[in-house]
Amino acid sequence: MNFVSGIKYIQVYNKIKTMIIVGDLKVNEKLPAIRSLSKILNVNISTVVKAYELLEAENYITKKIGSGTFVSGVLFSGYDNSGKDLSSEKIFRLDTGNPSSDIFPIDDFKKAINIALDNDGDSVFEYDETNGVMELKEVMVEYLKENEISTSVDNLMIISGAQQGLDIVSKTLIDYSDAVFVEEPTYPGALNVLKNRNAKIIRIPLLDDGIDIGILKMKIEKIKPKLLYVMPNFQNPTGISYSEKKKKKLIEMAEEMDFYILEDDFISDFKFGAQNNRTMKSYDVYDRVIYIKSFSKILMPGLRVGILCLPNELMSRANFSKQSSDLATSTLIQRSLYRYIKHCDWKAHRELVEKIYTERFFCIKKYINEKLSPYFNIRKTNGGINFFLELRRGYFSREFVPFMLERGVALKSGSMFYDNEIDDRYFRINIAREPVDRLYQAIDIIADSMNEFYSEDDTIKEDIIKEDTFRQV
Repeated sequence: MNFVSGIKYIQVYNKIKTMIIVGDLKVNEKLPAIRSLSKILNVNISTVVKAYELLEAENYITKKIGSGTFVSGVLFSGYDNSGKDLSSEKIFRLDTGNPSSDIFPIDDFKKAINIALDNDGDSVFEYDETNGVMELKEVMVEYLKENEISTSVDNLMIISGAQQGLDIVSKTLIDYSDAVFVEEPTYPGALNVLKNRNAKIIRIPLLDDGIDIGILKMKIEKIKPKLLYVMPNFQNPTGISYSEKKKKKLIEMAEEMDFYILEDDFISDFKFGAQNNRTMKSYDVYDRVIYIKSFSKILMPGLRVGILCLPNELMSRANFSKQSSDLATSTLIQRSLYRYIKHCDWKAHRELVEKIYTERFFCIKKYINEKLSPYFNIRKTNGGINFFLELRRGYFSREFVPFMLERGVALKSGSMFYDNEIDDRYFRINIAREPVDRLYQAIDIIADSMNEFYSEDDTIKEDIIKEDTFRQV
């Protein structure tokens, strides 16, 4: 049916949202400009603006400065946006970083919940302090000390996952048009948070030992950053780790030039083959590093719990920012996690997960190099759960990722990890979810499909979304 004159923005929002979900609009496809779409739909420009704002707030679309508005891929973890069910066992899930449920300490955590209920009673269902349950913060101080991070409960906040931590830091520090430097490529969830704060995002390329210090210095000479966002250990999506020298140098630069570093740490507990897996925060003698620790890869992602470690001068503002997100992280989850750490073998679980991830990493690294190196450039990595690969020139992940999904292998397009329009030849393989035997099978399927893919006539498609798409729905 055609849209009619006078349609309200919520109807435009619902129609575009539906088209994205069912796959009429694909990930990374460009939407019409606001003025063009208002003419197509015969509605006011403000109607389209409101619809786009709502779609962006819910991560269905993303704006790229100077390039336009595109369909985002952030939401499609259980389904791809062609409507294909990715939960089927027939699909090899190399797209998601969520670990397989067989390594979750479910029985022990059930015990911990029961202990919390028996000991803490009805209080587990009440709001606790905004910045976290004191007992849990105390054990987290000890946990961080094991990782050579010296802090106190006064500098810790218990958060509902790393994404909330990014949001809290952004609300605490970033005002309209403040400059934030980020690695390129980087975690798309961080990009979305920063864009929602209208930050000026400055991209710094990654070398094999971390962010390019030379380019960083040149950029700082032109514009002073409020914040530098980094993942120094087993970075997502590349898997690279920073050298000790580079970690220390960045902290010195932050002190000298008066900016903060936001360190996003999701898997530095495990060493893999790295010479140095210490956090940047463990070197921070100037209190310049804001540290986010997620437990989604070493415990259970559904717990939605993490740590935010902040300098003294930011704590009061951060508390206010957290209150604007939620009054407090779930008291039941916090008290259950505290009981789990105190009464169950938390250390043994971490050792088990490290053993699983480490064996999986080295097996798959060897197999990827053997099977896929004739077809791709493979980013060097010495640990973690991600491999970042590059197609030959003239071929694009926006065609390759759906091509492989039709053959039963789900991958993550590299374009999600960039803030700019790129010659989109990259994709990510994540090894967290699938066991080694299924990873082998998936890599075999990729290798066996490449001659067919490279032989196809790949024509660059621009402005894929046509006006007729909207007229015909």
